[in-house]
Amino acid sequence: MFRRHEPVPFTPPAEADTFRSNVTPPPRPRPSAGQLAGRWLLGLTIVAGIVGSLIIATPALSTPSSSTPVQQSQASQGHAPGR
Repeated sequence: MFRRHEPVPFTPPAEADTFRSNVTPPPRPRPSAGQLAGRWLLGLTIVAGIVGSLIIATPALSTPSSSTPVQQSQASQGHAPGR
């Protein structure tokens, strides 16, 4: 039996993904001055937080210098207390 190819009034889902419309969407509205200032303030706050955390953490990450003498307890030297 032969099937007749008739036009289908809808588009199958596989072909619907590739369909491109020739209608352009409206342009995006420009952000207001307050929105721009808020974005800049948020960005600066994030950058300042990262820089501040690096500045605060730098002393903790640095190795002790060799010029300071290392103190050892008497117990580590093998001396008994009180003798």
